[in-house]
Amino acid sequence: MSFVGIPAALQSALASRGYGAPTPVQSAVLAEGAAGRDLLVSAQTGSGKTVAFGLSIAPELLGGAERLPPPSAPLAIVVAPTRELALQVKAELTWLYAPAGGRIASGVGGMDPIAEKRQLLAGAHIIVGTPGRLCDHLERGNLKPDALRVVVLDEADEMLDLGFREELEAILDRLPPERRTLMFSATVPRAIAALAKSYQRDALRLEVGGGGEAHGDITYRAMAVAPHEIERAVVNLLRLEDPPLAMVFCATRAAVARLHGNLAERGFPTVALSGELTQAERLRALQALRDGRSRVCVATDVAARGIDLPELDLVIHAELPRDSETLLHRSGRTGRAGRKGTSVLLVPHPRRRLAERLIGAAKVTATWGPAPSADAVLARDAERLAEQARGVLTEEASEDDLALARRLLADQPIAPEALAAALVKMLRAPLPAPEEIAEQRPERREARREAPEAAPRGGEGVWFRLNIGRNGNADPRWLLPFLCRRGHLTRQEIGRIRILGQETMVEIAPYAAERFAAAARQAGDGEDEDIRIQPMQPFRQGAREAPPRAEQAPAPRPAKPGKPDKKGKHVAGKPPKRFDKKPKPGPGTEGRKRDAGAPRLGKRGRVA
Repeated sequence: MSFVGIPAALQSALASRGYGAPTPVQSAVLAEGAAGRDLLVSAQTGSGKTVAFGLSIAPELLGGAERLPPPSAPLAIVVAPTRELALQVKAELTWLYAPAGGRIASGVGGMDPIAEKRQLLAGAHIIVGTPGRLCDHLERGNLKPDALRVVVLDEADEMLDLGFREELEAILDRLPPERRTLMFSATVPRAIAALAKSYQRDALRLEVGGGGEAHGDITYRAMAVAPHEIERAVVNLLRLEDPPLAMVFCATRAAVARLHGNLAERGFPTVALSGELTQAERLRALQALRDGRSRVCVATDVAARGIDLPELDLVIHAELPRDSETLLHRSGRTGRAGRKGTSVLLVPHPRRRLAERLIGAAKVTATWGPAPSADAVLARDAERLAEQARGVLTEEASEDDLALARRLLADQPIAPEALAAALVKMLRAPLPAPEEIAEQRPERREARREAPEAAPRGGEGVWFRLNIGRNGNADPRWLLPFLCRRGHLTRQEIGRIRILGQETMVEIAPYAAERFAAAARQAGDGEDEDIRIQPMQPFRQGAREAPPRAEQAPAPRPAKPGKPDKKGKHVAGKPPKRFDKKPKPGPGTEGRKRDAGAPRLGKRGRVA
């Protein structure tokens, strides 16, 4: 299918940009049944939605003519969630409507509102902006809505996620009721469906790519790592894949700042995007990514919305997304417009089930495996360096280079192997060093079935000793998280904990004992580096060990038997009280001590 039935001016603009055939979403909105109707379109990010709604609103703007009328009050309004996306939409519509004489204005936060007011007063055919700034222009009278014929909500689900519902409703309430309303969204949750029902008339629902595999151009991979080795896994992933451009997602600004600093310290050309940056800083960071001066972008979910980086090949989820929709939005930054991309989830062991639920809810298929090791990175380096060295050696040398080479060889003869080694060393020098990652032994499902109850019971676990006890403030409240973090465990894989004076003994599920022992040998981080974990006796993987002997873990002293109750049943008595310390008198007890010669009073104040 080609672009038929659209004005000649738009056809020439598409031809100049190399558009030969429409994408699926563009074909859907140009179909005969969609003309002139309100549309609710769901399609993945990067599928050509901007050009799609640009072509769809052409009949309302041109009215059958080949060129647009002189610019005056806007005829169409496009609402986008972020500044970056709004500016990108403006750029796309500018070249699309340039042959038809179109003038596109913008109204986005962070820009000069006075300059935007001048653009509107000078006249425009389309205004593209963010919800807050468009509301401001409407309230101040800079934006006249009387002539508007069509409104487009781009990435409507993201706008609701960012809390722009009130602004959207305020904009839609101010527009003429006979307008045409188009909503484009990657997903259609209940909030979007409710918004469409309130502000659209007999909307046509178009689900492009629905029912099939979501993000078919994106390869999903999940890697199980230890919680304290997330950053090392990010380093090795970037080194192994060596993408032209990669984006790493974190959940908070603090995590973005920490990971950005660590990657920059290791030698990666990195920029950070978070909510604390000014608009000028964001623009400089994005320009560095587009120019190739930076190849890694560390960002939060909110800061990365609306960013279009065509060369982005790799998305890394350093922290798991909060829901499946966020997973799809993050991953949608790659694999755009027919390109292939990779989305990698780094999953800490305790959050394996959460990751599986996210992947299942997103309706994607992910391949599980370990994080790349340092040996794997070095092996890939050997292949790349050999290829680069062959290219350098086969390249024709200039006379100056040959003269300098002859001079060096005349001064000191060098063996061919030494020359090749020097070349490889020079090519390897700018590469960041890979990180050592503990070997992860994937747990087999059969092993879990053999131990249906998660926590080991009845002497079935393997016992380990920690060199910290009651005298070192050992407490289960911090021991449990420490063991999960240090030993790559879940809480269900930890059994009994016995805290003694100088040491603590912990019972681990047999199928997880070898993994726990391997992880425990690694050095701790920070305040935990002095805690050593050792098995109490040699063990084999899957072996069932007996609990420690009594002399290793003295059993607590049994309570004294109590008196029989009224029914004659024997109940355990309370532990004996301590009389070595007298209780401190509470407030108001002064003068209550009975004199030695005073009479004893009964319950009702009578003399006993």
